[in-house]
Amino acid sequence: MDSTKTLTFKVARKNPELIAPAKPTPHEFKLLSDIDDQEGLRFQIPVIQFYRRNPSAEGKDPVEVIRDAIAKALVFYYPFAGRLRERAARKLVVECTGEGVMFIEADADVTLQQFGDALQPPFPCLEELLFDVPASAGVLDCPLLLIQVTRLKCGGFILALRLNHTMSDAAGLVQFMSAVGELARGAEAPTIPPIWDRHLLNARNPPRVTCTHHEYDDVPDTKGTLIPLDDMVHRSFFFGTAEISAIRSSLPPHLRGCSTFELLTACLWRCRTIAISPEPNEEVRILCIVNSRRRFNPPIPEGYYGNAFAFPVAISTAGDLSKNPLHYALELVRKAKADVTEEYMKSLADLMVIRGRPHFTVVRSYLVSDVTHAGFGQVDFGWGNPAYGGPAKGGVGAIPGVASFYIPFKNNKGENGIVVPICLPADAMEVFVKELESILKTGGGDAISDRKTAVFIASAL
Repeated sequence: MDSTKTLTFKVARKNPELIAPAKPTPHEFKLLSDIDDQEGLRFQIPVIQFYRRNPSAEGKDPVEVIRDAIAKALVFYYPFAGRLRERAARKLVVECTGEGVMFIEADADVTLQQFGDALQPPFPCLEELLFDVPASAGVLDCPLLLIQVTRLKCGGFILALRLNHTMSDAAGLVQFMSAVGELARGAEAPTIPPIWDRHLLNARNPPRVTCTHHEYDDVPDTKGTLIPLDDMVHRSFFFGTAEISAIRSSLPPHLRGCSTFELLTACLWRCRTIAISPEPNEEVRILCIVNSRRRFNPPIPEGYYGNAFAFPVAISTAGDLSKNPLHYALELVRKAKADVTEEYMKSLADLMVIRGRPHFTVVRSYLVSDVTHAGFGQVDFGWGNPAYGGPAKGGVGAIPGVASFYIPFKNNKGENGIVVPICLPADAMEVFVKELESILKTGGGDAISDRKTAVFIASAL
């Protein structure tokens, strides 16, 4: 049995405080880009990092070290210490007030070991480890970051944070966290200086939509297909080398060279669609988050910490997706990913301005975000790399249940792989598990079904 299912503990928190930059910073207004301020990013995203006790850091208090390093990092990243305001046409701008980010010091009567071998979402008592300070979670006029550092009884600690997503994507957040880590370890300045340059992802003048952006289609929810929140089950699924090979072997030979992201996305989209069983003639969508930094010529500069991704979409009828072999879904996913070019990003920024910054389509949509290369697992505050680093849960966003993350993970056998948290209604989750098992069994034989318990590490919300 997974010990985290029943793990409960008490967290003693001090009153929240604001950490301001360690030195005076400019008071100015900085516009977000037209990619940053779209409706689908106007929410808070949670991240969590678990750190083991480190004998070489004996005598150091992680709360003091990190609090001090945040103040120093905010001198370089001073927009994070400001507050968002909204101007005409819903344009977001940071007023660099220097007020600071919100910080909570805490202690928990639990050890890291009590969380079990498999540190992965969903985490017990998450709301205790990342306390939602009343009136702090708004998009406008609120702290842009909330950070809680919780000391554990074993000498380890947990750093949990919540980011206003309009400010940064995963790569941008990791860049800031890494800067805090470098300063905590004694550096005078971050290795990578932050670059604002949000104009690089602004609309053209005049704006003109030159590409197709079905991810922002206006799709009415005629059948009430948005997932009900009161019946959600949250499970995490582990995909190691054996699982990926089993799924790959179900493809025709000419497609077996596809990326792990494409393979996993096609597989999960198909299984999830069968699980929620829409009408066969209804359209279902998969939105893939694609980082566009290197798709520009020249590339977006290193140090840029704004949102630089798109949500290209693949669309199929539910019937076609469910009845066809996996390679049907795979080819749709590959084409969607290839759509993202520099022109696509410019067209997307233009669409935001022309259409009033719409939300991406959520009706019968599933969104996947690969954070395996984001670098959460390398953020070191002086205690070494985290035992787990990355998204605190799946299903986050303005519409819970729509998004999954691909998170790098080492299971308790020491195997490296990817863990994917998934949110579905309880009955749909049962169907999802059966579908996934059948693909793994077909591709990998009984060796995979024997490791079922390793593959499906599951917890209820």
